[in-house]
Amino acid sequence: MAAPFSPRANVIMTTCLIGIAFVVISGCMVWFAWPYTDYDRHVGWTVEQAVPFSHQHHVAGLGLDCRFCHSSVERSAQASMPPTFTCMTCHSQIWTNAEVLANVRDSFLRNVPMTWQRVTNVPDYVYFNHSIHVAKGVGCESCHGNVAAMPLTYKARTLTMRFCLDCHRDPGPQLRPAESIFDTDWHRDAATPAPVALMARYHVGGRNLTECSICHR
Repeated sequence: MAAPFSPRANVIMTTCLIGIAFVVISGCMVWFAWPYTDYDRHVGWTVEQAVPFSHQHHVAGLGLDCRFCHSSVERSAQASMPPTFTCMTCHSQIWTNAEVLANVRDSFLRNVPMTWQRVTNVPDYVYFNHSIHVAKGVGCESCHGNVAAMPLTYKARTLTMRFCLDCHRDPGPQLRPAESIFDTDWHRDAATPAPVALMARYHVGGRNLTECSICHR
């Protein structure tokens, strides 16, 4: 009686088993790594807004300070979004009939706040306080990127737990002089105080900044 399987069957079966193992292992690796990818975190993605606001025009072009619109960033956990009245401070005088600003005028006339879509986000179980980071010398650019160069705002950092811990474990290199905190194009140079000196100036380092309760409350 002839053998039911030819010698090639062993090769075929081995190849199939190796292929199945490769697919399973690859799938597990993708499943584990996917949440940490820039694509999944929407890094570099612009978000459609009611008005295509350009930081490049208003900040880099006109010289507006971050705090002109984000007025509570130095004293509150939230940076805040500007009320429509802030926009109309200028746009009641310039670009008064521009179609692109129709939603701004409508919001002002109806006394209904503009709806802005969140660009930079952290999970609901993460507590982030803008004011303490600003008070300790962390610049806007560290988390938001060079916003002043963005025609349309996009998410510039992953803001994963690893991103936060990398800074909390060694905050010195991320600190900057107080006058440069809101300068998104600032770069460290020879005149910049050393990280150790900045940590001493801002009294950073008296607490373990990687304690769970700092971010998870």
